[in-house]
Amino acid sequence: MHELSVTQSVLDIALVHAERAGANRILRIHLVVGELSGIVSESVQFYFDFVSRNTPAEGAELVFLHTPTRFRCRACGTVYEPGEGDEATPRPDWGCPLCGELRPEVVGGRELLVESIEVG
Repeated sequence: MHELSVTQSVLDIALVHAERAGANRILRIHLVVGELSGIVSESVQFYFDFVSRNTPAEGAELVFLHTPTRFRCRACGTVYEPGEGDEATPRPDWGCPLCGELRPEVVGGRELLVESIEVG
């Protein structure tokens, strides 16, 4: 249910910037959503359709760019995406592909931001 408050924040951001630009309508909102953010795009779209009613953003298209999880190895500094695992180990492989270290630092995938707004 946290998507409702997130969606309201996205709308608020878009409305403020559209007003500053002197725009009458918001046509499209581009969002960057990280794999680890816990945000479900379909839920955001559902809530957006509701909270944007009777605003300049009513009917605006939400465009989602999903970003993958990225790690930085604490031992050697390699930046990588976790492996998919295999039949024997179906869980993701978080080990560094270069040195095998198993304590990565998360450096990508938690994003949730309004990247751009198209107005008319």
